[in-house]
Amino acid sequence: MARGIDYGNLMHQAMRGLIRQVLTEVADHGLPGAHHFFITFDTTHPDVKIADWLRARYPGEMTIVLQHWFENLIVEEDGFTVTLNFGNQPEPLIVPFDALRTFVDPSVEFGLRFEQHDEEDDEDDDDGDGDDDDDPPPAPREAEVVRLDRFRKP
Repeated sequence: MARGIDYGNLMHQAMRGLIRQVLTEVADHGLPGAHHFFITFDTTHPDVKIADWLRARYPGEMTIVLQHWFENLIVEEDGFTVTLNFGNQPEPLIVPFDALRTFVDPSVEFGLRFEQHDEEDDEDDDDGDGDDDDDPPPAPREAEVVRLDRFRKP
């Protein structure tokens, strides 16, 4: 089978690099102006480190806000660490970039969404017949738009 260009994976790497760069700027200089972030991540990712009570409360995904109170933001190649305040209880979180589902900055109406792939979707030959010749072409997926109004305060 001919080697192809995996544009989806390349785009996800580029998007994670953009988020890494933005968070690095914030870690070094603070949030500029009205910028703030809603970051949703997969709490089941094996490298996510959060308190047990947070994992129990958010068993699939969690959205955090980096705005008024956060500290110890450390950005590394593969993810970031931040301490957030949950009911006057500071909690450190470790979030790998691979666990991200959305990154939104509502102050400038900017948002990114990472598609989730099932392992079955990644297999070349789903029917098990040893070739792809008889397989129907995959149906095109519609683009998903992040609706920023769901993050706006009433």
